[in-house]
Amino acid sequence: MSYQTIEIEKRAKGVAWIFIHNPPVNAINEPLMKDLEKAAMELTMDQTVRVVVVTSKHPKIFLAGADLKGMLQNNSDEEEADNVIAKQCERMQYCFHKFATMPKPVLAAINGHALGGGCEFALACDFRFMSKGRIGLTEVSLGIIPGAGGTQRMTRVLGRAKALEYIFTAKQLEKEEAEKVGLIHQSIEEEMFEQEVTKFAEQLADGAIHAMGLAKQAINAAEDSTMEEGLRVEAHAFQDTFLSDEPAIGLAAFFQKEKPKFNLNE
Repeated sequence: MSYQTIEIEKRAKGVAWIFIHNPPVNAINEPLMKDLEKAAMELTMDQTVRVVVVTSKHPKIFLAGADLKGMLQNNSDEEEADNVIAKQCERMQYCFHKFATMPKPVLAAINGHALGGGCEFALACDFRFMSKGRIGLTEVSLGIIPGAGGTQRMTRVLGRAKALEYIFTAKQLEKEEAEKVGLIHQSIEEEMFEQEVTKFAEQLADGAIHAMGLAKQAINAAEDSTMEEGLRVEAHAFQDTFLSDEPAIGLAAFFQKEKPKFNLNE
C-alpha cells in the first residue's frame, strides 16, 4: 500500500515500525487517520509481521492533537457544527481503536511531545516507551475535554483519582514522572531509545504472538464487559489458541526442557 503521512519499515524478527510524518506538526487529520487505519489492516493481515512499533519522524513531536480550528471553521451552523464535531471525535476513536484491538502487540515509541490526541493515541497502544517531550491530556486548558478515548483509557490505566487530577489540571508529565505513575511503561535515554525499544519488541516477537493476540482480546473484555461475559471471552480465546501450532510448539519444548521457537521469521 502507498501512504501519504506515514512510512512503514519492516525489520528483523517480524517487527514493523510505523513512522508518522505529517508536517508541520504531526496533527491528527483525515489523511493521517486513513493511513493509520490502512496500516493497521495491512500489518494485521501480514503474517510475517509479529509486533508493531509506532513512532515519529518529527524532531520534537510524537503526535499532536486534532485540527480543532479546521473543524470549527468548516461548520458555521451551530447545530450542524456540534454534530460534526461529535462525529469527528467518533472518527478518531474508531481509528485509535484499530490499534487497541489489533491482534498483535503494539508499542508506542514516544520520541517527542504526546499531548492531547497524541496522548490518547499512545494510550490505545499496548506498551508506551518515552525518550523525550511531555505527555498528558491537556484539552481542559482549551476549554474542551479529551474526545478520542482519553477519558476512558486514562481512567483504566491510572484509576479515577489520577485521571481526574491529570485531566482537570491539564497536567503535562515529563517521562520520569509518567513512568513513576504508570502512564508509560519505561522512560529511556534518547541515545539508547531505538535500541531499547527494538530489544523489547524483538523479545515479544520471539514469543507466542497468536496467544498474545487472544490474551489481548480477553484483557480488553475485562475492561469492557461484565465478569460473566469476560470469562466467556477468555474461555473461547483459550480454545482458539489451539487453532495455531503454538500450543504444540510450547508444550513440546516444555517436556523436552528446551526454549520454544515460535518465531519462524528467524
